[in-house]
This record gives sequence, C-alpha cells and structure tokens, in this order.
Amino acid sequence: MNDLPHGLLTPQILVELDVLERNIERVARTVSAKGLALRPHAKTHKMHEIAGRQLEAGAVGLTVATIGEALTFALHGVGDLFVAYPLWISDAQAKRIRELLSYVKLSLGTDSIAAVQQLARQLADKKDKLGLMIEIDSGHHRSGVLPDEALDVARAAREAGLNVIGIFTFPGHSYAPGKPQEVTDQEQHALGEAARLLRADGFELKRISGGSTPTAELADNSLLTEVRPGVYVFGDAQQFELGRCQWENIALSVASTVISRHEGDAQNPRRIVLDAGSKILGSDRPGWATGFGRILENPDARISAISEHHATVLWPEGQPLPAYGEQLRVIPNHVCVAVNLVDQVSVVRDGEVIEHWDVAARGLNF
Repeated sequence: MNDLPHGLLTPQILVELDVLERNIERVARTVSAKGLALRPHAKTHKMHEIAGRQLEAGAVGLTVATIGEALTFALHGVGDLFVAYPLWISDAQAKRIRELLSYVKLSLGTDSIAAVQQLARQLADKKDKLGLMIEIDSGHHRSGVLPDEALDVARAAREAGLNVIGIFTFPGHSYAPGKPQEVTDQEQHALGEAARLLRADGFELKRISGGSTPTAELADNSLLTEVRPGVYVFGDAQQFELGRCQWENIALSVASTVISRHEGDAQNPRRIVLDAGSKILGSDRPGWATGFGRILENPDARISAISEHHATVLWPEGQPLPAYGEQLRVIPNHVCVAVNLVDQVSVVRDGEVIEHWDVAARGLNF
C-alpha cells in the first residue's frame, strides 16, 4: 500500500485504483472459471466508473437495491438490471418502472402472492417486459419465502400473467466467523428444493441467483447460474476479519488525522483519537467484530469507540504512538454504509490523487 497523498483534508474516502481493479478482475475470473455469471451488487459502490469496470470485466448486468439506483445506472447506459428485493409497487414506483423499461432489461424480486397481484395491477400493460424473480429464504430470515412456499407465489404470478424467470436468495447470515461454507451449503439446498418444485410444475428457470461476498467465490454451477457479490470491489474490516479478503485486497479507506494522543497508564488506555467518526465510517459493528474498523497502517490497533466525528483507537504497547497531525487510513467495518455517507471519493494511484468520482446513486432509497 502506497503512502498517503500529501495535503489531504480529512476525513476523506480514498480508493486505491490498482487494488480496486485487481479485485474486479480476480472475482470476474474466479466466477467465470466456475461457469457462473456475475451480476455484482452496485449498492456497495454506487459509482458509474466502477460499474463500467465491472461490466468490462464480464459482468452480465448489475444488481441494485432500489428503483432509484436502477434509474441512475440505466440512464448511464447499463442495459440489464435486477432489483433484488421484494417490492410493493405504488403508483409512483409504477411510473418509474415504466420509464426504466424504456431503457433496460429489468427483473424484479418478490416474495408474496399479495405483492405479485399488486405488481400485475400496477403494470398490467408492461407484464410481458418484466422478469420476476422469487426470493427464497435460505436461512437469513429477512425477506424471502421458504422453499416449499415458492410454488404458491410462482403460480399466483403465472395466473396474473407475469413471467417468472428464476429464483434468488441473499445468504446474509454468511457474515459471521466460520459461516461462509456452511451458509453456501444452505443456499444450495434451499434454492435446489425451490427449483425442484417449480420445475415440476412447468416453470422454466432461466436464472438461479445467489451469493454474497463471503460465499460467491465458494459457489459452483451445479445449481446456480449467477452470483451477486458487492463488497468484493473494496473489501472492508468485516470481510478481512471473516477471512474473505486479505490486507492487500483493501481498496477503500478513510484518511484521517491524529487530533489527540495519550500514552496511558495503569488506569487509562494507551490511545489516539482520529477525526473520522460515524458520519463517514458508519457505526456498524457486529458482535464478533474486534472494533469499529481497522487501521491500515497497523493491523494490531483497534477502534474501541466511535462518535459522530471521532474514533478512539487503542494503540498496541511497544509500538510508537502516532504523532499529532499524522494521517492514518481507517478501514470501515461495512464499506457500503461508508460510501453512502459521502458525495465523492478520491481515487489514488502511486500515492497521488488522480481523480474524483461522484457517488452517483447516493441516497436513492426509493
């Protein structure tokens, strides 16, 4: 990892371009070698420059979280988009989906008979242009139907004149130590059972979609046709602590400055305070994480507390305490949250800021 660029105003999100591009190429190559399509989740980066690199590396399209995100990428030329969450289509959303369908091939997620019927009512004149993906709960227990419930939803869609093109899941419970392989197996089982039931009833499943960043590179094409990782482009402290990326795979960090330092004693911890808090790092901290982020320059340091504008970092004994004004790079726990907190990121190569990229889909939560 190169030295920090000179003259940075902190806190500031930095993206190491060479690392980013290596991550994009590595996962594209790994997934392709397994006979799977890659449909990366753009909610992680929300940037046209990164979406373009993913498509150039072979991605078949993008996954997005909201209709607003879909419109942003569609207007920038992305031709195949999947909104990978159940939607309840309001009048306003139906209008936006109609606009989307004039630009792109669009697929939508669903997990209920009621939502299917609402979709058919709101977009009766566009039913033949939409692809419907039924979400399966493979153990995360957020949205999604159990495998043996998927057939009822699929039949309701067929009766409403909608085109069921596949099934998908989000194995979000893979974000825990020792879980990725176990959850990959659960994903395979749940999708396999749902696929068996739907095919027996005459449904042709063109897409069977799975994979989060912890599981995507563990998947194979014995059942799945595509995977949808997102965080892999940047890496973050969670993925590092889960063993799903290495230190050298971290492409995004938050440049920050030491504004307070304390050598500590028997009663007080040895620590520094940085000028980067929850308003740029986010505040996510799963129970198994070692802190609120990691320090790129020192793998042994831990962020013990975080407030809106500051991070308290416990500094290891026997290692020199950073000086006032010294700048360090914080790796956020959850990079998707951090990116959505800024309007722009600084792109770095060889220790110099070479570009600034807008977070074009920031805040498009509807």
